[in-house]
Amino acid sequence: MSDFVLTLSCPDRPGIVHAVSGYLVDRGANIVESQQFGDRLTSRFFMRIAFTTATPTDAASLREAFVPTAEGFGMHFELWAADAPYRTLIMVSKHLHCLNDLLFRASTGAVQIDIPAVVSNHPDAGPLVRSYGIDFHHVPVTSATKSDAEEQLMAIVDSTGSHLVVLARYMQVLSDDLCRRLSGRAINIHHSFLPSFKGARPYHQAFDRGVKLVGATAHYVTADLDEGPIIEQDVLRVDHGYDQDQLVAAGRDVEAQVLSRAVRWHAQSRVLLNGDRTVVFR
Repeated sequence: MSDFVLTLSCPDRPGIVHAVSGYLVDRGANIVESQQFGDRLTSRFFMRIAFTTATPTDAASLREAFVPTAEGFGMHFELWAADAPYRTLIMVSKHLHCLNDLLFRASTGAVQIDIPAVVSNHPDAGPLVRSYGIDFHHVPVTSATKSDAEEQLMAIVDSTGSHLVVLARYMQVLSDDLCRRLSGRAINIHHSFLPSFKGARPYHQAFDRGVKLVGATAHYVTADLDEGPIIEQDVLRVDHGYDQDQLVAAGRDVEAQVLSRAVRWHAQSRVLLNGDRTVVFR
């Protein structure tokens, strides 16, 4: 048996589920998981179906056969083998906690990604990345070299066949052009103290103000800095017993957990874009 995942979005109208089910029945497929959502605000319909086929086939053949159904309903759809690992390029600067977490989870199969390379504007992550047998690319960035550095990045994305780019605490603002080129396939993580505590040492600023909640947000990258469609968020309650270092450690834990969930859900085709928001079929 072969396992596949079909996701789709289209204008909402009667007959969508019937048409998709008919397509699957015609191919002897068995649905093992089905989730759907009709957004009344946008009048759009979203669906994720995991299914098996008793007859050996491949995703390309199934995609081609689904095109007439998709065109009839104006669908945007994707269809992949369920166990196909997402080729994922990771970018990082000097804070390595999110990178370390993703490398470990990928190595144990906890996150369904294949990491062909890691790119950084600093050399610090090199030893960690190479210990996993993964290529490390040091691409320094200055105001004078930013354009060339971004071209190098896209060359690495293309040469590695990466479907997803993860900014695992990559502390450089991407240009509007690069954000457009990576639209829908780049995920960023940041602390949730914005906009109150900006710039360097935000956790220390938060400590000085006696915050009681530490949080993180994972979202798709857009030209609007830290304002892309949100995939996942979480918070941790803290109190006066936390010193500055403990607050930073708590924040790092939340960031790593939120990012890993966002990457896992994206790799499993559980996240669908809905304008400036997302539909997440957990």
